[in-house]
Formats: sequence, structure tokens, C-alpha cells
Amino acid sequence: METILISACLVGDKVRYNGKGNYNPLIEKIKDKYDLVLICPEVMGGLSVPRDPSEILKDSVITSSGKDVSSYFNKGALIAKNLANYTNARKAILVDNSPSCGVHNIHNGKFDDVLIKGEGVTTRLLKHYGVTCYTLEEFVEEFITN
Repeated sequence: METILISACLVGDKVRYNGKGNYNPLIEKIKDKYDLVLICPEVMGGLSVPRDPSEILKDSVITSSGKDVSSYFNKGALIAKNLANYTNARKAILVDNSPSCGVHNIHNGKFDDVLIKGEGVTTRLLKHYGVTCYTLEEFVEEFITN
């Protein structure tokens, strides 16, 4: 069975900044077909649940209260990359719009709920090391036939 990294919030783990999960019922289409390795780079990097929301601003990740949390995001991304290497995962299913896991979009860094094209810290690192990153919807569309 192929191993895939997946954002833990998508399976319902309550690891998001607001202490909630982000369960997506599409997970039911893949959970028995792939060996899923759950990751939350923000928590793996040392951030708590709940935590202040964060956004990427230039080359840093900043919380809504102005704290630079880039080191936590970088550490979590490195752990995710190491897990991909250890498990030989060549694909990752991640949550778009996240400062860690954004696949196509991230927030603009102004905390005004505006999205821009961009990648999260973990997505960028995984892609650099050859891991293909998808949203859950993209993955199901490409790899799962009904």
C-alpha cells in the first residue's frame, strides 16, 4: 500500500490554530486505499493548540499579535520532510490557505482574510525534495475512481 502524508486536521484531529479539526468526508474515499501518515507541521514544530493565527509575510511567519513564529514553522516542515523520507512518501495531501500546508493559496500576511497565490512553508519544502502536494479534492479527482 502506498504511503502518503496527510494534514491531520483533514481526518478530524483538532490541531488547527482555533482548536478545531477540518474533517473532510472525502477522506473516506482514500483511507482504506493508502497508508496515511498524519502530520500537523505547526504542532510538530512546537506550537500549541489553540494558538494565535499566523500568516506568511515576506520571508517570515507572523502571528496576529506580531510574534515571529518562523522557527516553529521551519522545524515542523523539516520534521514533515523527514517523515516523508523515512516512510518513502512521495505524495502529500495538504490543506490549502494554510501558512504551513497551503498548496496553491495562502493569506496575504495582513490578517484581512485575503488570499493570494502562494505555498505554505511545509509545502514548499516537501516540493523541493520531490514530494508532490495535492489538496484532498485534487487527490481524489486524480487517483480515485468511483
